[in-house]
Amino acid sequence: METFVNQNNPAYTISTDKQKLQIEVIHQYLSVKSYWAKNIPLDVVRRSIDNSFCFGLYYNDAQVGFARLVTDKATFAYLADVFILPEHRGAGLSKWLMTTMMNHPDMQGLRRWLLGTLDAHGLYEQFGWTRFTDAQTQRFMQLHNPNAYNN
Repeated sequence: METFVNQNNPAYTISTDKQKLQIEVIHQYLSVKSYWAKNIPLDVVRRSIDNSFCFGLYYNDAQVGFARLVTDKATFAYLADVFILPEHRGAGLSKWLMTTMMNHPDMQGLRRWLLGTLDAHGLYEQFGWTRFTDAQTQRFMQLHNPNAYNN
């Protein structure tokens, strides 16, 4: 478990310590404000955190951002549930979070990273991520249940 301090504003930290995560903040954002996990149950959020490599972003110990990697830490990582609370946006925190995750020693040498986004392509492209070409997408398949949280 590591903690990283923001060089521009030491009140901001990133930690990989799951004990520091404020599950209620994460659940509130994902279930109410996100477009990708609307209505996600609290127990599903807890399980997703338990089985992922998580990065919590804090301002004076209050959780203001989050990201998790579904990964084997050897060949593959799927980036999911990335958010910065609206009142903390515009300060470069998403870039710092991305830099911290991608430079983490456990994330070096991976063959593939994946993510899905509707509106943040510009952020990820700054870190070398590219959109799939039609030929590339033909390699991938999915089993998708878009109504998983709408009982």
